[in-house]
Amino acid sequence: MKRNIAFYSVVVVILTAFLWWLFHQGRSLENTKNIVKPAVDTHSVEVSLSDELLQLFAENLHHPVALLLVQVIIIVFFARMMGVVATRVGQPSVVGEIIAGIVLGPSVVGGIFPELSALLFPPESLKSLQALSQFGLVLFMFIIGMELDISILKRQAQSAIVVSHASILFPYVLGVGLSYFLYVEFAPNQISFTAFGLFMGIAMSITAFPVLARIVQERGLSKTPLGSMVITCAAADDVTAWCILAAVIAIVKAGTAVSALLTILASTVYVAVMLYVVRPFLVKFAEVYASKENINRTVIAFIFLLLLLSAFITELIGIHALFGAFLAGAIIPHNLHFKEILAEKIEDVSLVLLLPIFFVFTGLRTEIGLLSGGNLWIVCLVVILTAIAGKFLGSAIPARIVGQTWHDSFVIGALMNTRGLMELVVLNIGYELGILSPEIFAMMVLMAVVTTMMTGPALNLIEKISEWLHPARTRAVAPDNHHYHILISFGVPAMGRKLLQLAAQMSSPPYNNFKITALHITPNSQVSPIDAQIFEQEGFAPVKELASQLQIAVECIYKTSDDLVQEVEQTVEEGQFDFLLIGSARSLFSTDRMGGVVQRFLFEIDTEIGILIDKGLNKIRKLLLLLDAPGDMALLPYVKRFAEGGAQHLTVIQTNSYLSDEKNLISKNFSENFSVDVLDVSSAMVDWSLKSYDLLLVSRKTYEKVTELSPEWESKCPSTLVIRSVN
Repeated sequence: MKRNIAFYSVVVVILTAFLWWLFHQGRSLENTKNIVKPAVDTHSVEVSLSDELLQLFAENLHHPVALLLVQVIIIVFFARMMGVVATRVGQPSVVGEIIAGIVLGPSVVGGIFPELSALLFPPESLKSLQALSQFGLVLFMFIIGMELDISILKRQAQSAIVVSHASILFPYVLGVGLSYFLYVEFAPNQISFTAFGLFMGIAMSITAFPVLARIVQERGLSKTPLGSMVITCAAADDVTAWCILAAVIAIVKAGTAVSALLTILASTVYVAVMLYVVRPFLVKFAEVYASKENINRTVIAFIFLLLLLSAFITELIGIHALFGAFLAGAIIPHNLHFKEILAEKIEDVSLVLLLPIFFVFTGLRTEIGLLSGGNLWIVCLVVILTAIAGKFLGSAIPARIVGQTWHDSFVIGALMNTRGLMELVVLNIGYELGILSPEIFAMMVLMAVVTTMMTGPALNLIEKISEWLHPARTRAVAPDNHHYHILISFGVPAMGRKLLQLAAQMSSPPYNNFKITALHITPNSQVSPIDAQIFEQEGFAPVKELASQLQIAVECIYKTSDDLVQEVEQTVEEGQFDFLLIGSARSLFSTDRMGGVVQRFLFEIDTEIGILIDKGLNKIRKLLLLLDAPGDMALLPYVKRFAEGGAQHLTVIQTNSYLSDEKNLISKNFSENFSVDVLDVSSAMVDWSLKSYDLLLVSRKTYEKVTELSPEWESKCPSTLVIRSVN
């Protein structure tokens, strides 16, 4: 080792000396170049060093790459922050991201801090942002296409297609009718009424399939007939609306009827080739490359080339690159997990990094200050009301005609009224084509925000009105006094298995009067439907396997949510559970197993809660009970349940004579084969190892007291169930 260090040191010294000699000799060559060295003012160096440093930073900031990086950092951070705020108030995160774009644009930051806005988003830098945003949209539309299962349009009843097409036709007619009154004052010069009317019609007809799918998933409707109906309608809406939009763009860009006809003909040929030539090839391709092990960089490069080539062809034809990206995603086969693997590799970069750039770029175009007069705000209100009436009534009334109940019809109408990101995509296309003026563009952006924000409250209002009109149909159920109902809530699948193992040992076969429900929550409401299906299957696999082995019925509930505790609390209230069982967790900056999200469970959920600290829990034979306060006696019913489930021995460690002479009585109440030992100690601090026991039962207050006095005490314990009783 010392020899290596010595050799390294000698080599470094020799090479350093050689470099010094080269530079010394090289300076003698400067005379041939007539280099003039600037004079250095030694007095001004100390005075202006900080100014020079700031000037250097300012100059580097205006470098295109540095400026773009700063812009992306600000955009991603602010969009993510506003997205989180939106989810906290019950809105889709896309609403917060759209608002973030409007705030960073001239409507807010540009109006209040014009110099800061000019520094961060100078006009000459917007072309770079636009290029990035368009590339992000191409990837996003590819993902949307992959999430869209075209086969459901074939499987679903004809009524869904009827509702879907009616929900496009009715708002389309209203949009064209509205354009008749807006054309003279608001349409840009050199834009025909045909182009303006066609585009206003399609802008009123769009439904945001991604946002709608996530709302259906969050509300637990995805596996219901109503959820299937809505998803089918939205899928048909997406396909139909994008086809109409492609035709509208072709007509607008072509100018003449002959050119438009040629564009539509070329588009038809392109679609036919993608569906009947490329897709069959991809089906065989996916059978070969159907696992992560087989999907290498060459395969990913091939898919990206297909995506980019499809987008390029549609741009070349004249129907916009986004349509090509959408169709490229739609023809990716559903067999095996090919789509899921592709979505995994693309989705995060597209949704987290590139898509927020599109929101901000849209915000930079949106000048709400242009709506300065009262009459403009009235026009904006008319636009919003027309959009709501067209989509809501255009979906709800046909749904009622084809046999849906009024409740389900209104739910369909409220969901189909969701515009979200898809509306912004269409509006930006119209703005780039020069069809929409800045005033109409601002009005339509506000319409997209309002119609998306109102979806959640509208659904809640429909439920409340339905419960008021039909109280017998409310989902609230009477308490089941004959069952002890346990809810196990978990994130990690392995913990779900452990919690079920523990819960099952609180009773004995055939588990009469005993019910277990498993709740698995993905802490992200923006999970795609494809990923959600995978997470649900993988999350419940260990639980279902153990339930099958134990021959115990377990109801499984899967949800996605940005607020884990709120979702569990709502489930507990709706199901009226007797006992909530969760795993312990440490917060990021603490070793406390009762900290972080567990702390919120303890403070916000009003039911009996058990927190399992797992240390290799297996069959429970020997129980340990720690009694350090009179309130700890509330743990005895849990001891009795474990005794019924097969536990054979209980050791009680008490700091006072809480049990006194009741030892024999307790033993008899449990079981004839169940033995009880009571150890009286002066303090709850037990010095010997407790790991010979299978499970320690302790109240939350006693656990916190003991671990505070001796943090290392917990390491001596076996698997521990910390119970928070409701007083």
